[in-house]
Amino acid sequence: MAKIEVTQVKSRIGQTLRQKRTLDALGLNKLNKTVSHDDTETVLGMVAKVAHLVSVTETI
Repeated sequence: MAKIEVTQVKSRIGQTLRQKRTLDALGLNKLNKTVSHDDTETVLGMVAKVAHLVSVTETI
């Protein structure tokens, strides 16, 4: 299974509570923090909801 690295590149200030909770669920609580997740539908769905706040790179 492939892995993805998700990095928060934009501030959560001014975002909706739902988007803030999605960032928390992904493990992103500070700007420029990077976390690694499995490439599952659930994680990709969460990333899609906050795509304007994060950048995604695929790792092997």
